[in-house]
Amino acid sequence: MQHNVLILDFGSQYTQLIARRVRELNIFCEIFPFDKIPEDLSSYKAVILGGSPFSVRSEDALHPDLTNIRGKMPLLAVCYGAQYLAHFSGGEVAASNTREYGRANLTYIKENETFFEGVSPNSQVWMSHSDSIKALPTNGVRIASTYDVENAAYKIEGETTYAIQFHPEVYHSTDGKQMLENFLVKIAEVPQNFTPNAFVEEIVAEMQEKIKDEKVVLGLSGGVDSTVAAVLLNKAIGKNLYCIFVNNGLLRKNEFNNVLEQYKGMGLNVKGVDASDRFLSELAGVSDPETKRKIIGRVFIEVFDDESHLIEDVKFLAQGTIYPDVIESISVKGPSATIKSHHNVGGLPDYMKLQIVEPLRMLFKDEVRRVGATLGIDPELLGRHPFPGPGLSIRILGDITPEKVQILQDVDAVFIEGLKSHGLYDKVWQAGAILLPVNSVGVMGDERTYEKVVALRAVESTDGMTADWVHLPYEFLMKISNDIINKVKGVNRVVYDISSKPPATIEWE
Repeated sequence: MQHNVLILDFGSQYTQLIARRVRELNIFCEIFPFDKIPEDLSSYKAVILGGSPFSVRSEDALHPDLTNIRGKMPLLAVCYGAQYLAHFSGGEVAASNTREYGRANLTYIKENETFFEGVSPNSQVWMSHSDSIKALPTNGVRIASTYDVENAAYKIEGETTYAIQFHPEVYHSTDGKQMLENFLVKIAEVPQNFTPNAFVEEIVAEMQEKIKDEKVVLGLSGGVDSTVAAVLLNKAIGKNLYCIFVNNGLLRKNEFNNVLEQYKGMGLNVKGVDASDRFLSELAGVSDPETKRKIIGRVFIEVFDDESHLIEDVKFLAQGTIYPDVIESISVKGPSATIKSHHNVGGLPDYMKLQIVEPLRMLFKDEVRRVGATLGIDPELLGRHPFPGPGLSIRILGDITPEKVQILQDVDAVFIEGLKSHGLYDKVWQAGAILLPVNSVGVMGDERTYEKVVALRAVESTDGMTADWVHLPYEFLMKISNDIINKVKGVNRVVYDISSKPPATIEWE
């Protein structure tokens, strides 16, 4: 894979958004922690320093080693990065009188400056910092200001180094994508050659070279990621791919049989394994979300190990890991630190002698869908909502029992089928129901009830990194609530989650 752009993460919640904006320009990029810079930078054409919740003036300021970058490669420093270059290169950073957070407008843009080509006067940008650059670094030249921030952007003469105190990657920076394109394409001359077709050709060749004539076992989930991974690998190695679809007892209602039926005719070699009892037994009495995830990850590996022994001479385990999983599992101090563990990231135990292949490891979710379309996968399958690897275990708050799973499966089925029948399913990025660990008083007929509460969740997003709750019609919510309470025994109250990510997450656990 052509590396092209290196993004250094200092813990900002926006780091993944920088990568998304770069990818939208058909430019491949990778995120690395600021203190784990690749030794070989020969394939990179540019570097971006991200933001951070930390201050460059504090004792615990994060210090990247820019020896092989600064002045030698095109460099764009964003927010913390801009302040870092100023503070430690002859400039001055001081605490702002007021926290500079939110929308601002560029009141000054230096004439004939390539970085701002195509950027409209008074363009809106998004500020998010409590420090401000009071004096530019040595050889620094101011190229933009806002009303409150004099040194909103600068460049360093004698270097291809640019720095901005705002975030071009967020939606609120109106011309942010244009600025990134100006820097990467016009200034750094990075090739725009990262397309779905190019990815398919490259990854198929890479898988063929790595796997050769060996056998691969892949765990299918019925979701977009594992399906695209399977079709990609099938294209690369054909009959040497053995797919296993495991029922962990935490799938959606009738999901196991429906998905197996869906895979028929796709040319994949798929075996269904019902391990429901095994998973539910291991999870009995466990309430901690992280422990649930780890148990499910461990049991998945154990099931794969058992099944792989039934296939002679298997050498590889394939997984549908995607890039946000990888990034969230690499901890950097700050908001982008590990929020949750992913059961398909982090390697295998020593006793399992399989090597891992992850054909989608460098793709975001929307990129996976585009690759799937290139491969000719059914649009209905590609349009399926994301579903968490741990399944309904992280939508049942508290301990898990077969009875709770049954209730949540029934509630979820009413909700999802309702979205489809009302033409709302494709307008939602992800939807599901959450079983809360509380009972509430209700009345049914002449009887008092004391039963479960469920929360419905529907969000819109591009890739799950940020998400807004969907304004579903009141009439629809009223009907779904009524249907759930009438059709699902054990539930007498329905609420709708109107939290966005951030600060909330899409899943409740």
